[in-house]
Amino acid sequence: MNQSLKYLTVVGFTGALAACGGGGSSSGAGETGSVSVGLTDAPVDSAQEVNIEVTALVLQPSDGERSRFELEFPEPINLLDLQGGAFETLISDEEVPAGAYNWMRLELGDNNTVVIDNDSGSGEYPLTTPSARGVQTSGFTVPAGGEVSLTIDFDVRKSLVNPVGQEGYRLKPVLRLVDNSEVGSIEGTIAGELITQECGDALNPEFAGNVYVHEGADAVPDDIGSDNEPLVVVPVDENGTYTYTAAFIPAGEYTVSYTCEDDLIENDQGEPSNDDIDFNGAQNVTVVAGETSTADFELQAQP
Repeated sequence: MNQSLKYLTVVGFTGALAACGGGGSSSGAGETGSVSVGLTDAPVDSAQEVNIEVTALVLQPSDGERSRFELEFPEPINLLDLQGGAFETLISDEEVPAGAYNWMRLELGDNNTVVIDNDSGSGEYPLTTPSARGVQTSGFTVPAGGEVSLTIDFDVRKSLVNPVGQEGYRLKPVLRLVDNSEVGSIEGTIAGELITQECGDALNPEFAGNVYVHEGADAVPDDIGSDNEPLVVVPVDENGTYTYTAAFIPAGEYTVSYTCEDDLIENDQGEPSNDDIDFNGAQNVTVVAGETSTADFELQAQP
């Protein structure tokens, strides 16, 4: 597998269910709450476009009929246009029955593609989804008389694979659901000298490494698919300075680290890949809801 495809197998995106703050209790018969839904994306390594055709949003309550919202966009949504906390509104302030919900589902059409353009070639490739029903989250609650704010983290970095011997890519969805009132973000810079050391003297400006975010302080960093896989992985962005942003991180303690090594999802046999990765500059970070924490990576002096 060439370098561009290695990195493309670890791209990511996120979906957001957004509404203003929320109070109230969880449910009474006939009571309702308000919900809005948007779509956002985490940074991606090397793809120029990751396009998905979102056709409907379905909410399944634990008791009662589903709420279905048909969506019409003039063209598939390029998730790479939705980074750094930006999002595309899907529904806004829709009134739905209050109470517990088993899941939320994004239904996708057939017009889903990945576009790459690099030294190895360029082209648009089909992106297949697990079923016509689309992808769905875990459960959540809409408070009676209130509003809920949630985020669907659809992690394509862990979900997008390039099957051997096949043209195109497929989704093996990995989702998490978080409450927007309980999340913050982590951002920082990577010293150019560190990137040169880790990525080589002939630094490829299209790939300057990744920052891994693991749950818990003093965690031992490991690769995607391991027993201690990262919560999120975000690539370093090269725009004159080397920076990164990890958004929608639940409040708590984390270990962040940097690497310029590959982290494949599957090996050539289609089995989970166990990659031996060297991590640099592991440090503890506390994430506070509604705030941005900082973790910078510098070149360490040799002993």
